[in-house]
Amino acid sequence: MVGMGYRTIKTAVGAGLAMWIASLLDLEFATFAAIIVIMCIEKTKKKTLITIKDKFFASLLSLILGALLFELLGYNPIVFSIFILFFVPILVRARIQSGFVTSMVVVLHVYTVRDANWTMFLNELYIIFIGMGIALLVNSFMPSFKRDIENFKKEIEQKFEVILFEFSAHLRDGMRSWDGKEILEVEELINESKSIAIQDVENHLLRKQNKDYYYLEMRADQLELLKQMMKIIAVFSSSSLDVEQKEMFAEFLENLSRNVHSGDTTDISLNKLEELSALIRDMELPKIREEFEVRANLFYLIFEMNNYLNIKRKLFEKKD
Repeated sequence: MVGMGYRTIKTAVGAGLAMWIASLLDLEFATFAAIIVIMCIEKTKKKTLITIKDKFFASLLSLILGALLFELLGYNPIVFSIFILFFVPILVRARIQSGFVTSMVVVLHVYTVRDANWTMFLNELYIIFIGMGIALLVNSFMPSFKRDIENFKKEIEQKFEVILFEFSAHLRDGMRSWDGKEILEVEELINESKSIAIQDVENHLLRKQNKDYYYLEMRADQLELLKQMMKIIAVFSSSSLDVEQKEMFAEFLENLSRNVHSGDTTDISLNKLEELSALIRDMELPKIREEFEVRANLFYLIFEMNNYLNIKRKLFEKKD
């Protein structure tokens, strides 16, 4: 709601300013400058630039073609219909069809004046420049999303802490009750924060990359692995067999749950995981089938946890 309110204020100020400037210059159809501002203001700077580009070229094209057709064939509704039939395919082919409405207003001004002279041509250009210029100016002021993204990151990390701790607790107590709601909650948080990070990128025209977006992508990839691991964790709930290796991995997960953050400590965790894996491999071989299955599932979890940690390590390699 705050974002929408801010955009509304910019639109109101911009529309009034454009209309006032156009009126000061004594331009005909001065109110059209306000309409251009309203139609050009978008959620991000990048989208605003794209919208302005499309509307500008579409309006310029309609001004030239409309003037030619009306002067050659006459100012009447049939010629206007012919113009639309001829003009729309050109817009589509040029991929500037989003400028259709603005261009129609421009060509209707030509039709209303019924005199495609140089004065009329300049009048329309001035209005277009004023409207689009003001839209570009007011939309250069954008709220910062940095604090919102940082808050999302903290919430996501807290959810990851809970998930890893619950994995650890379930390895120790298969009867423990947990509905796994944090899995769904963190997925929603990641998706919502990624959309905000994309807006942040589009508000910085010279920035094509965003480390926060990469971070959120990393968490999304890690979440997919946690979903797979959750299925194996659930298998342990149905087993009453307690083995030493299960407690060892549970302790690793509990320690990992205490160290979920944005910093780079993955090498430490990977080394601990490798030591744990080597220790389990050197232990006495399983003697019964159920113990063998537990050991196999533990090695699968270790494998997935290795992938989980490497995803984060690659993020810091990308930054470098």
